[in-house]
Amino acid sequence: MRPIKVKQLNYELTPTAGLALVGHLLKSLAPALADVDAALPVRTGVASSDIVRSYLGLLVQGKSDFDAIENLRGDKFFKQALGIGLLPSSPTLRQRMDAHALPLAGHVVPMIERLLTRHAPDYGVLPCGWLPLDIDTFVMDNSGTAKEGVGRTYAGVDGYCPLAAYLGSHGLCLDLVLRPGTQHSAKHTDDDLRRIVPLAQRLSAAGPKAPLLARLDSGFDSSALMACIESLNQHGLPSVDWIIKWNPRSTDAAQLAAERDAAGAAWEHPRAGKRVATWEQTVEVPGVQRPVRRVLRLIERTIGSRGQHLILPEYELEGWTTTLPARIDAQQVIALYAEHGTHEQFHAEFKTDLDLTRLPSGKFDTNALVCRLAALAMNILRLMGQRGLLGPDAPVRHQAKRRRIKTVMQELIYRAGRLIEHGRQLLLGLGANDRAAAVFMRLHAHFVCTA
Repeated sequence: MRPIKVKQLNYELTPTAGLALVGHLLKSLAPALADVDAALPVRTGVASSDIVRSYLGLLVQGKSDFDAIENLRGDKFFKQALGIGLLPSSPTLRQRMDAHALPLAGHVVPMIERLLTRHAPDYGVLPCGWLPLDIDTFVMDNSGTAKEGVGRTYAGVDGYCPLAAYLGSHGLCLDLVLRPGTQHSAKHTDDDLRRIVPLAQRLSAAGPKAPLLARLDSGFDSSALMACIESLNQHGLPSVDWIIKWNPRSTDAAQLAAERDAAGAAWEHPRAGKRVATWEQTVEVPGVQRPVRRVLRLIERTIGSRGQHLILPEYELEGWTTTLPARIDAQQVIALYAEHGTHEQFHAEFKTDLDLTRLPSGKFDTNALVCRLAALAMNILRLMGQRGLLGPDAPVRHQAKRRRIKTVMQELIYRAGRLIEHGRQLLLGLGANDRAAAVFMRLHAHFVCTA
């Protein structure tokens, strides 16, 4: 076996050739980035749009720490690929994001809308014809820190509880709103809905032209929120239906079972010692004029799952409030809500793949900006995965409807390349043994045409 010698070459290499693809996607956001510079002008130094470009360049590599920019200070390819005029230092990046966190965050959502409108992704319409809009909160564990807004969350750890909104079945994020750890799920959600739902309607009108189905868990079981969603149905835009998990609160499940027996209701018996009743009832919600129904499911167990006979029956009561028409029966409503659980995978991608479990700043507004930029970065990577990793020329992977963010980074962002400057042109050379070269060049050509 021949020994391997190591030497430093006299030409430039990059381990992140995929940033060239990210750069072309950012070109389609040029008007929005120009608006950032117009709103936050600087006399000298790093432009405000370069702050956004630089931090997005970190996020798509799975890095959220400001200090990570220092390793790229002499990297010509990083600047050229992302169209950065002047690369900020770590202190400059932090200070500028601290100083202009709120106005910068206000510009990110229009960037998300422009990106998704221009590149028309496959959102993933449900077989029943509705386009899901999944809205939920999750926990970011920031224990052991004194960051602004960190508090005791419902998961029993100190951190934040951001609210995320995903359009479609494939995890395209419309917004990631940072919230203090102690904030209840339903608090101020009406303000977020008034921004998120119309955005989803506009994107659906520009793309699949499908009605929306908002899905929320029992933390949002509020007649005020139901009325808020209903008020956002506007003529000329896709309609919005919703399924919200019912919170039984103090409902007596044993008494309800006795009432079902007295009424002679039918029960299903999936196994010995377990019976299930499913039924519907009409409910009135203030501010909602059309019919609203609630699907209820009551499970009674007298024998445990391991065959142990119980002294007293155990009851499990669940319900789902919805505006879906009667042709969508009770079992379909339950199944549609069960698919809402897929969004937990998208939460995990934010926390692990994009390295956002522990946010980088001590200031709440700066971390809120980081979360919104992370939503934009997720959509950039999601588009790359859809266009590049699901076709016949993609690197060998198991069959899937979508690729997780980490896979996109591994297969498209972290590609070795050589930066060649010749005849006033820059050429990115891929290795002869690069199995992803064909799909990389196809993606590059596609994004150049759509930039």
